[in-house]
Amino acid sequence: MDVTDRDIPTALMHLYRGELGRMAIYRTRLDITTNWAVGTSAALTTFALGQPEAPHFVFGLAVFLVLVFLWMEARRYRFYELVRRRVRLLEVGFYGSVLKKTPREGWVDSLWESLCKPHPPIGYREAVSVRLRRHYLWLVVAIYGGWVLKLWIQEHRFVEAAAIGAVPGPAVIGMAALLLTVLTGIAFSYQLPEKE
Repeated sequence: MDVTDRDIPTALMHLYRGELGRMAIYRTRLDITTNWAVGTSAALTTFALGQPEAPHFVFGLAVFLVLVFLWMEARRYRFYELVRRRVRLLEVGFYGSVLKKTPREGWVDSLWESLCKPHPPIGYREAVSVRLRRHYLWLVVAIYGGWVLKLWIQEHRFVEAAAIGAVPGPAVIGMAALLLTVLTGIAFSYQLPEKE
């Protein structure tokens, strides 16, 4: 099939519409994963605080599930950024040049490369950092708050009450503090560059 110069604007408009739709779908997928994490955290926290016989390590399960959802959302966020970048290239390159009547050089090559070899513009670690900073770190902090409250309500000997089986309370608290420190470090280790 031969493509004429008259076909190019129509094709780009259809591509733009399709990429906008894809961006909306990825945005929805991100929201769904975040909702799963919030719902799971709330349910497990409510269960652990509402049942006196519930062990305090239910909060550890909540943190584990939040980290699983974070892993899923980081993958989704990378591809959301890829599609968002394509939409931005079309807006700046094609629509910008149509509106300003000035050609934009290089944007066509970037868009072509993005379509032929899709590669998210941010790495996995950067995606984890952004999603942690925006949502997941605060969920983990809330879960930790519930855990501390459970330990305080359960027994006023906070450190001893943190023990899980043969693992003594100070070791459990130390591991929990180390995990929170690592997650905080990852959350603030990367700043997204200004959007193009």
